[in-house]
This record gives sequence, structure tokens and C-alpha cells, in this order.
Amino acid sequence: MPVRTELADAIVAATNAPGSGLAESALVIARLEYPRLDSARYIALLDRLGDGAQRAIAEQTRTAGDPSTLGCIKAFNDYLFTSQKFAGNRQRYEDPRNSCLNEVLDRRTGIPITMSLVYMEIGRRAGLRIDGVNFPGHFLVRCPEIGGRGGTGLIVDPFHGGALLSEPDCRLLLQKHVGPKVAFSPSLLAPATRQQIVARMLLNLKRLYVSMRSFPQAREVTEMLLALTPSALGELRDRGLLAYHLNDVSGALRDLQTYLKLSGMSESDRETRQEYAQIWEHVKTLRRRAAALN
Repeated sequence: MPVRTELADAIVAATNAPGSGLAESALVIARLEYPRLDSARYIALLDRLGDGAQRAIAEQTRTAGDPSTLGCIKAFNDYLFTSQKFAGNRQRYEDPRNSCLNEVLDRRTGIPITMSLVYMEIGRRAGLRIDGVNFPGHFLVRCPEIGGRGGTGLIVDPFHGGALLSEPDCRLLLQKHVGPKVAFSPSLLAPATRQQIVARMLLNLKRLYVSMRSFPQAREVTEMLLALTPSALGELRDRGLLAYHLNDVSGALRDLQTYLKLSGMSESDRETRQEYAQIWEHVKTLRRRAAALN
């Protein structure tokens, strides 16, 4: 299966475009599964949902007389999760459709990062400021207090119906997903950049494709990640390993040799000796294959 380099170009263009929107980048990612995807249709759907959310928030503010951040978020949650019936997909979490924005919008379900993306995109259209939070193991969002009174504002979990999380809740969530290897810090609740969010979506999808042994798709995702972050040596290594599994001798040899050179790996590095040995064995095998082809 040839690598579609136009997707790598498209993800860079969408992620570096003016503004803070994520929908265009997410719809480029969805083209991995749906090459003929009509992106305009889903942008229009987000616009309609944003209009509906704006009306719901305005009605809540008018009837309850509560223009606070909490009041607006409660009205937004009621619209999104009760009226529009969005919900995290707990039954089929590993389904690739959960990572495709078009499917998330059509089926009203997804994984934490795509549910958060929908939350941010619709909320932004409704006049709310909502930032992504690159929380380890479980993507979240945060809503700064209206009036800019400081602090982290409200921490929201769109995967679980817009649940509001306290700091102790976040500590428990961290323990559940990553255990004691990562200590909690308020910095974990800092706003994520657009590039960080797009890269995390791609990494999630790459891991899923690898677990499914869908190596052609995993290599395409790796091409997109390298287009976003050309200096990511881990992605260069992975592209080489995926090419190895796909019997792309020249591609695998190029990437793995370059990785060994740029990473500064040597047989004397104790911490990296095992990885070095594995990759070096791949390189020797590839060299033999290349020689046999000449």
C-alpha cells in the first residue's frame, strides 16, 4: 500500500493554519479511513451544533439568571449530552471509528480525545473558551473562569458526560491510568497546544493500528507525525520498523540506519544496548536482502 504523502502535507497545513480550530486537522486524520470524506459537511454540522449550544446557554442564562462559567457549562453539558446524546464509547473503546471526527459526529460517541475535541469545537462556536488538557492517560478540557480570575478554572471530562473534576479527582484519574510512575502536578492541567493535541490523536491511532497489525495505516500515521515534528527520532525509528514489517527494504534500511546515527546509540550504552542490538540485527538482515536484490 503506497504512502499517501498528501495526507502528511494536509495535516501540516491544517495544524498550522491561522486560528485555534481543530476540526480541519481531525478531518484530515479521518481521511486515513475515509479517503473521500466531505469535510465541509462536518464543519457545517459543527456550526449547527454550535448555534444550538449558544441558544441553550442563552436560555439558561435568561431563565436562571446565572451567567457564571459554571452555569454556562452546565447548560452546555445538558445540551451536548442530554439533548444531542453524545457519550463516551466504553463498550468499543478500541474501534478506529472512535478516532475519526466524522464518525464521532455521526454516531455521537468516541474516545476521550475526540469527545474533548467535539466539546471544544462546539463550545468555541457557542462562545465558550475551552482549552484541551493533555492529561496523561485520559484527555480532558478546562474552562477558564469568566472574567479571568486566575486558577485552572473548571476541569471537565467530556468522555464521562461532562463530569466536573476537582484536583483530588484528577489525582485519582492519574493513578488509575498511569499509576505511580507519574507524580501529579498542576502543570498536568495546563492548556495543550493545537500541535500537541493533533500529535496525541495520531499517536493514539498509530498504537491502535499497530495492535491490529494494520502496518500500512500505521506507517501513514507515522508519516503524518514526522511531517508535524521532523526531529522526532522515535517516529523515524518506528517508520523504519513498519517499513521492515512491510518488506520495504530500502525504506527500512534508510530510516533505521539514520536513526542509529542520529540517536548517538552505541553498543557501549548500557541503557540502550538491547534496543541497539535489535535494530542493528534488523539493519544486517535488510543489508543482506538488499544485496540479494542487486
